[in-house]
Amino acid sequence: MNRNVAETRDAPSAFSESRASVAHADRSARRAPATTSTTGPSRDATAHRDPGRAAAAPVALLSDHLRRPLIVHCHLRWDFVWQRPQQLFSRLAAQHPVLFVEDPVHEPVAHATLRVSEPHPNVIRVVPVLPESHPRDVDAQCTSVVPLLRAALAGHPRLAGRFAGAVQWFYSPMTAPVFLGEFGAVGAVYDCMDELASFRFAPSDIVARERVLLAAAKVVFTGGLQLFDAKAPLHHNVHCFGCGVDVEHYAQARAADTAVPPEVAALPGPVLGYFGVIDERIDYELLSRLADAFPEGSIAMVGPFAKVDPATLPVRPNLHWLGQRDYAQLPALVKGFDVCLMPFALNEATRFINPTKTLEYMAAGKPIVSTAVPDVLRQFVPIVEVALDHDAFLDAALRAVSSPCHELLDKGVERAQRATWESIVASMRAHLIDAFRPVRTAALPGGFVGATALALGGE
Repeated sequence: MNRNVAETRDAPSAFSESRASVAHADRSARRAPATTSTTGPSRDATAHRDPGRAAAAPVALLSDHLRRPLIVHCHLRWDFVWQRPQQLFSRLAAQHPVLFVEDPVHEPVAHATLRVSEPHPNVIRVVPVLPESHPRDVDAQCTSVVPLLRAALAGHPRLAGRFAGAVQWFYSPMTAPVFLGEFGAVGAVYDCMDELASFRFAPSDIVARERVLLAAAKVVFTGGLQLFDAKAPLHHNVHCFGCGVDVEHYAQARAADTAVPPEVAALPGPVLGYFGVIDERIDYELLSRLADAFPEGSIAMVGPFAKVDPATLPVRPNLHWLGQRDYAQLPALVKGFDVCLMPFALNEATRFINPTKTLEYMAAGKPIVSTAVPDVLRQFVPIVEVALDHDAFLDAALRAVSSPCHELLDKGVERAQRATWESIVASMRAHLIDAFRPVRTAALPGGFVGATALALGGE
């Protein structure tokens, strides 16, 4: 395999051809298109009725692929923590209609249904709602969702006619065996932002399901260098795009007129703070020691709990669990931090993470102390001070409080400015367009129908 790694706005990429899955291609070929537009005839139907228009149709196809719809299958809720999927698709939606399909919820309803909303312009969110009695088996759930989504794509006023010839974009491999090739999709993208197999309560068959997804995907993105190293040997078209940052948003933390929220402003200083999901990836023993080391200060932990029982977390008078906050509030909160923390445990769940908050802390102009997460060590030293053990972390936190290095803070802001989400989205979109580029054809036997068959194949 030809693998070239190069900097693309701080994100390495590997360039080579991808291989399609023969089994998946056979299965997709046997399926009839999942939907038809309710707003007008399909191109194929128009071509059969009006041969005079057939010659122009391949040109339209070559143009249309630049705005090809995206059907996103995501295990994360759109209204959960604002992170990679939301950052990407809130921007990709400027050029591509986005259908954001979440995992089902179970509620006391008589029949399965879809909850449809538009949380962001050109992003349609779909939450399948299944009866409480419905089996929790992922394939059974997906099998129930497929006809609902087909019907919605054909007739729902927000969806009908907007998602023909879409690309499927997967975050978790769990739904791939059922969803791949459905809904008239022309192919798949795998955006691997986490090594989900390493997380607490990971399904036992997730690795096998990932193999199915890797075989079908035309392009694979990874959310960090460690993930890139793990996935590059498994696919011919893998590109690493790590964390990005909304620089303007977090620059508010450096603005004089930004008011620190009362729940942080009232804390005794120094304030050592963290924002993000609070789960099995946090080193809770380290937090206890940190609180003990700064008895006159405060440890502020901002974020929702996931897969941990809050009742089991350490209790100290100066350790504050502030709960989830809206994305819009984060710059003001981080302005109140004297030091930004990345207190991750070193375990299988953190081996592959590339914390988005790293660049967000940098854009806020704050000193950062982290445990020795591999991607942080590889990408963000010396701007981030990385500690190899608990004692070193406490020493680093003390230095950051007492004598922050302003030269490194300035370099952090500069680094953040080179890794905007806009630049990452532009590069990812270029790979997306390239992977699904229609083949320009000369006149073919069969006229437009023959050209269409080749163009929609993308290879």
